[in-house]
Amino acid sequence: MEKQKTKQEERKEKIAGAICNDIDCPVHGNLSVRGRSFDGKVIRKFNKRITIEFERMIYIQKYERYAKSRTKIHARLPRCIEEQINLGDLIRVQECRPLSKIIHFVVIKKLKDKEEIK
Repeated sequence: MEKQKTKQEERKEKIAGAICNDIDCPVHGNLSVRGRSFDGKVIRKFNKRITIEFERMIYIQKYERYAKSRTKIHARLPRCIEEQINLGDLIRVQECRPLSKIIHFVVIKKLKDKEEIK
């Protein structure tokens, strides 16, 4: 007897497209996301991990001016969306529990291709 899929499982499959066996996947696994989310450009891609970079404005009180600052974040890359993401793409990451010494974020979705950004 086959197990019937719940509506939540069907919705998760539609979102990601492919099913993965990754425990640290926010869609198919048990990893819960919470807190801050950032949009950034992929500058490096590793096995199960990517590095994104984005600019933000920081207020310098002494000079009463704003300065641009670049921030780099390492994020977990789930297997189900690993094929879709390449260098230069714009993606969204969201905070999760600490997965390692430097990884505290996980990739949620791809926003734009490298060609669409230009």
